[in-house]
Parts: sequence; C-alpha cells; structure tokens
Amino acid sequence: MNILLIGSGGREHALAWKLSQSPKVQKIVALPGSPGIGQYADCRPIGVTDFDKIERTAREIQAGLVVIGPEDPLALGLTDRLQKAGFRVFGPNQAAARLESDKWFSKDLMRQQAVPTADARMFSDPQAAEEYVRHRGTPIVIKATGLAKGKGVTLCYRESDALQAIDQTMRQRVFGDAGAKVVIEEFLTGPECSILAFIDRRNIYLMETSQDHKTIDEGDTGPMTGGMGAYSPTPIVTPQILSQIEREVFVPILDGLVRDGIEYKGVLYAGLMLTASGPKVLEFNCRFGDPETQPLMMRLKSDLLDVMLAVVEGKLDQITLEWDPRPAMCVVASSKGYPGKNRVGDVITGIEQADQMPNVKVFHSGTELKDGQLVTAGGRVLAVTALGDTLRDAQQRCYQAMSLIHFDGMHYRRDIGHRALKNL
Repeated sequence: MNILLIGSGGREHALAWKLSQSPKVQKIVALPGSPGIGQYADCRPIGVTDFDKIERTAREIQAGLVVIGPEDPLALGLTDRLQKAGFRVFGPNQAAARLESDKWFSKDLMRQQAVPTADARMFSDPQAAEEYVRHRGTPIVIKATGLAKGKGVTLCYRESDALQAIDQTMRQRVFGDAGAKVVIEEFLTGPECSILAFIDRRNIYLMETSQDHKTIDEGDTGPMTGGMGAYSPTPIVTPQILSQIEREVFVPILDGLVRDGIEYKGVLYAGLMLTASGPKVLEFNCRFGDPETQPLMMRLKSDLLDVMLAVVEGKLDQITLEWDPRPAMCVVASSKGYPGKNRVGDVITGIEQADQMPNVKVFHSGTELKDGQLVTAGGRVLAVTALGDTLRDAQQRCYQAMSLIHFDGMHYRRDIGHRALKNL
C-alpha cells in the first residue's frame, strides 16, 4: 500500500519511521517532508494547505491511505476534500477539528457534556476583556481561540501581565487571526498530563500515558512553546485516574459529537491538569501531539498502519495495541530566539553519531538541506528520543545523545522528566 503523509515536523518524522516498519507499506510520499522524513519517504515540496496539489499527488501515487499530521490542513478541511475524492484519510474532518481550531466551540461542547474544565469567558473586544481582568483579578490564563502552534497561551500572575497578553494577542495580533478572540480562563493548579486516544467514530482506544513540558526553560518557567520534551508513561496517571478520564472526558465528548452528527476518525488528544478536585481538560488537539508522538512511537510495538486502517474502517474494537514496557523520553532542541522570532540557517552536526546509539532516535522537527549541509529551519529543530530500562536511564541516554549534537544558538531543557524523577 502507498501512503501519503502530510507534514514536515518531528511528529511526522516519527509517524513515517513507524509506518515504514509495516510490511504492508510499499511506498511513503511526504508533503513537504524533511531531511529526516526523507530517510523513509519520497519528499516533495508541496505545502500542507495546497489542497489541489495534494489531491493530485494522492491520485498519482494511488494512495491507499492519507495520513494528516498537522492541525492547519485538518482545520481547513483537507480530510473532507480527500474523502470526497474517494481517498481513505486518517484525521478528523473539518467539523470535528473545531475541537482544536475553535477553543470556544470546544468549551461549549464540554459544558453541554458536563466535561470537567476550567471556568471561562470569551471576548472579541479587547477593552471588554481588559475590564473583565480588572474585575476578576489574577492569576488567570489568556488563550487565543484559534490555532497558534501551541504558543497562544499566556499564564498571567499579575494584572499587568494579563493586560499585556490581551494587547499583544488581540491588538498587535502576534498570533495572527488566531488572536481575534480570546478565552480568559480560571487558573488551575496541579500536574499536567497528555492522554491520546484513537477514535473511529464510536470506539475509543486510549494510548499509553505521556507528559509534555510546555515552557521554554528549566523548572517549568518562561514562555509557552509547542513542547520542549515529553516522556511516556507518566506515573502520576494511575489506572484509576485513566479510567476516570476515559469515563468523564472521552466518552461524553464523543457522545456529544455523535449527537451533533459529527463523525470523528483519527486521534483525539486531551491535555489535562490533575487538580485537587480531579482531572480537568485544558485543551483538545485533533491530531498526534508533538513531542508526545516521539516517545509513544518508540514504545508502540504494534503495526501503526493496522491501527490507522482500523480507525478509518470503523474496526477499532478489533485491535489490541502492544507497547514496550520500557519508558521513553524525548528532549527537544530549539533554535536561538524560539518561541519568539527564531534564527534559521545554522549548521547542525552530530545527528548521525547520536542516531547510532542503541535505543536512540533523533527526529527532525525543523531542518533542511542547504548546499549539502543540514541546517536549522524552524523554532523546534530536533527531538532526541530514547528508550531506557527506567525513566532515569532513558533521561541519561537522551542527554548523552544530545551532547553529541551541536548548532549555534542551540537550546534545550536539562530537566525533562523532573516531576516523575523527583518521586523515584
């Protein structure tokens, strides 16, 4: 079977790596792909929102399955376009993708379905938002309602921080049109976790647990990013808590979508906070998380293509996933300036040596080849991922591999997994 993979990041590199291991896969074509993805796929310089060229490519290669990695094409309706053209697509349609692309739609559905989440108000007028902040007080959370690559969230501990976040998001539009409206949320406290599930419209299959590290600096400080590292499994999510999350979050959300005539097929990602009063949803993503996908794919022993086809064909209840019991950790290296205006074009060295270490894989997140050299081409540049007999072993292996890699301005957190390791 020929696979068409849409995307170019670390998530898509991990998916291409895993799909290439299936004996059923004949060829993978990636649009636009990356030097890392190019190890397993034929990469072509076609953008993820160039729907005409994507459809033509799917026809040309007679794609048996199209896998959509990033959120933008899902939000813009690529699944609908390709399904109408007769292709099988792994990824939710435009109506279902609103769970991620429209935070107010997501909040409203959670309210209707009694899914535990933070109290929130939405504003389209920055002056009204500022007045609400002055009345409510801090700490609070300001979120752009649209897609902002994981960077549209600001934790505000002081009134001045909140007013600045509103100004930058709504007036200066630092996140583009995603910031035309904001959601102002109650500030929740507690450890966070990421729960991803395969969904085939009526069936839910939870994956192994994971935990992301969103802020740029050690100690969970600094601006929010798309993710600076992750590990799986996370010991804070017990089997009892996982069962509660499935019962109180995934089941009612899926029921609400079915009630509204919305078909969901793909991955649903719930970012949650484990508060003193129980798990509460921070956000939904309608695709694999990045960087959670990297450690999850390192641990997945089952054939990923079989799982994706089961989702598309509505046969998820016939699948049993097998996972490596060893923990996996992923550490992201970012370029100078990230998550603000980041620098590109710095030469990267050492990836081949790191990749040769046992139980280590380096996934490219933002790289390109220029004049025969591998250079930085994005904010998050690469993600070193490792399996270990213990979480500490996986962490040590990650940082040992990372020490072999270099580019000017390279930045990475040195405390990924600190919450779990502190209790071991």
